[in-house]
Amino acid sequence: MNSGQLLQHFVRLSEAPDAIPRLRRFILDLAVRGKLVEQVPDDEPAAELFKRIQAEKALLFPHGTTKKELQLPSIANEDIPFKLPDGWLWLRLDEVASKITDGEHLSPNKAQNGMLLLTAKHILDRGVSLDDPQYVSYKDGLRFRERCDPRFGDLLICSRGTIGRCCVIKLNAVFCLMGSVILIRSLSELVPQYLAYFLKSDVGQLFIRGVTKGMAVNALYLKDIRLCPIAVPPLAEQHRIVAKIDELMTLCDQLEAAKDEREQSRDRLVAATLQRLNQPADDETFRSDACFTFDHLPRLTTSPAHIKQLRQTILNLAVRGRLVPQDPNEEPAAEMLKRIQAEQGRLLKEGKLRKTKTLEPLAEGDIPFNLPLLWTATRLGIAYDVRDGTHDTPKYVDIGYPLITSKNLSTGRLSFDDIKFISEQDHRQISERSLVERGDILLAMIGSIGNPVIVDTDCTFSIKNVALFKYFHRPSSHPGFLRLFLQNAAIEMRQLAAGGLQPFVSLGFLRNYPFPLPPLAEQYRIVAKVDELMDFCDHLEAQLTTTATDSRRLLEAVLHEALTLV
Repeated sequence: MNSGQLLQHFVRLSEAPDAIPRLRRFILDLAVRGKLVEQVPDDEPAAELFKRIQAEKALLFPHGTTKKELQLPSIANEDIPFKLPDGWLWLRLDEVASKITDGEHLSPNKAQNGMLLLTAKHILDRGVSLDDPQYVSYKDGLRFRERCDPRFGDLLICSRGTIGRCCVIKLNAVFCLMGSVILIRSLSELVPQYLAYFLKSDVGQLFIRGVTKGMAVNALYLKDIRLCPIAVPPLAEQHRIVAKIDELMTLCDQLEAAKDEREQSRDRLVAATLQRLNQPADDETFRSDACFTFDHLPRLTTSPAHIKQLRQTILNLAVRGRLVPQDPNEEPAAEMLKRIQAEQGRLLKEGKLRKTKTLEPLAEGDIPFNLPLLWTATRLGIAYDVRDGTHDTPKYVDIGYPLITSKNLSTGRLSFDDIKFISEQDHRQISERSLVERGDILLAMIGSIGNPVIVDTDCTFSIKNVALFKYFHRPSSHPGFLRLFLQNAAIEMRQLAAGGLQPFVSLGFLRNYPFPLPPLAEQYRIVAKVDELMDFCDHLEAQLTTTATDSRRLLEAVLHEALTLV
């Protein structure tokens, strides 16, 4: 396959991850190797062009440059990254430029108006940006321009920030530069846009990365960029290369826009499909919509974001009683709740529970959907023993009891990585308030609120800024249902959290949080169905990963073949 055939088939390949950025780099790679356009034997070779460059330099600097002449080392074989076509020539950047300098290094006095002052942030791949302009007085600006006088057709390259990003000046405004920008003025025998494309290519960027250095802040220095080897084609071929690159970059823009539109259309379709499931509907309509969704989702889901939306929809349907059928012969949840409250009363009477503030019954509308048959509306603090760990910072010790915080729940599992330890005395004090046991549920109360986990270890530990859900009557609750309810509620909890930059939810907030309670047998069916559907989501994610990997490998193979066989 040659480069022309590749470009013909690239619409199909453009679905691969990062395909279009790779194509842009590939086009530049072909161009600077002389493989993008045909060589014309009648073109004047670059060796003759170099003679005219030397003559032009002699006219510009009849007495040499104003600074000590830079002694340029010859380009060694190990510095040559690839073999050039006939008629091309390797030259140092300094050999093809009449000026290489940079802007003002001292912090200038800014002005409300005056002369434009551009920094590295104004240098974009597409050209010079005048967004968020800065100004200096005309007096200062003219002084800056004595050293560095940017003009139409000059090449600008970032020496700080996004080092190596470059563009050709295509505006006639008078402005000055800060020292974070290098100016390169090519001689008339080198097309500025060709030089820009060369420096943007992988070979140009590889050289720039190789010479970039610094102690606290990386930087590209003038003395280093001057030595950059440039593959110089005949002048006529330079113009053909630039024209072809411009044409192909326009094609890339069109491919990118079309791909973005396809992705946006898929996003809208997936969102609309899942939204239908979340809308109130009779059972027959819901079953029809659900069948359509799960039949077509494997074809519609093309990104991890789609699967994330699907997971959230599954949780939302689960806590509303839409995933599994209700059985009218089962014990109503209200009866089960009576047993839970009776057990709570017994534990209080025996002194095994601390008395907490009585929670108000739910008002109409606190549960934002119609409860299914046999469900009952309550609060988390009525159905469960909701506590929290310490909110103080105990003294840490080298050997002691693990202290679990919000960060140890961030993966959705209880993690003892990067753990801190506390003394036995502090652990005992915290455990009097919140003794954690296997089967309890933990929830992050601060920062990344949510991430509920079921404790699956008998390891003894304490908790900080973490809520603890225990059971008044363990046989009357399925931990898995509470966990998936908290997973679904976490989004709203984050929205309602207090604390600004460090959001948190209080113990009172959690105890009062509305909770739709299903019959116990239905809890088991719901958890089993959610597990089944989450496995389906895992399968979709694995398919996406495999497809993306295969597409990336195919793209790499095709690009490699096109590059090596041209």
